[in-house]
Amino acid sequence: MSQMSGLPFGPEVVAAITAHMNGDHAEDNALICRGLGGVEAVSAVNTGLDAEAMVFEAVLADGAEREVRVPFSEPIKDRVQVRHEVVRMYQEACAALGVTPRGH
Repeated sequence: MSQMSGLPFGPEVVAAITAHMNGDHAEDNALICRGLGGVEAVSAVNTGLDAEAMVFEAVLADGAEREVRVPFSEPIKDRVQVRHEVVRMYQEACAALGVTPRGH
């Protein structure tokens, strides 16, 4: 799990966020890594976050794994901000990759 420095909430909230991202948004994780993380991820797991970034473990086409940190637009101050930042990341990744985003 990524270091959780500077977050205004505890590890139980980080666990809930990563469970949601990995359970409901697994394809989005990889898309964010491709569009904003600079890697050709075929899949990715959200391993945590800190006040500055969302952290993923991306699997590349050759099977290699790489940690990918995708920065937030500003430091996280509350849990609600995390959702807004993830939606922003998804939309920016879609734009970067020429993918039509679905509604969130």
